Amino acid sequence: MDVLTSRTIIRPSDLDRSLAFYGGMLGLAVAREFGAGAGRGVVYFAGGGLIEVVGSAGAPGGGSIVLWLQVRSLESTVAELAERGVELVRPPALEPWGLLEAWIDDPDGLRIHLVEVPPDHPLRRDLRGPAAGGGPG
Repeated sequence: MDVLTSRTIIRPSDLDRSLAFYGGMLGLAVAREFGAGAGRGVVYFAGGGLIEVVGSAGAPGGGSIVLWLQVRSLESTVAELAERGVELVRPPALEPWGLLEAWIDDPDGLRIHLVEVPPDHPLRRDLRGPAAGGGPG
């Protein structure tokens, strides 16, 4: 299987409320919109991924989906979201695996991890070895 791109699909209990959250409160840019009525959907840019909010689940989510969103600065992101009325479920903390994380929930209770990768974290280093970079060995 050759995966070229991916997105997370969310079927909220209240489409308009969730569109207001993702587009308005989080400020995500729209990649595309489609459909009408109950089948209406909006795809948002989310860094290197996409989030699609479409249709209706009819009931609040059960927590089976978690979004992981990497941000440049967790401190400034948390401050910006607080100004927009987004409440933290858990304040920023350094995780045992070395990432800084804070948690928020969308209107249906979908957990969103906001993640900052510190400069010294292995995710920021090329671990492939000298030959992988194409430069002098």
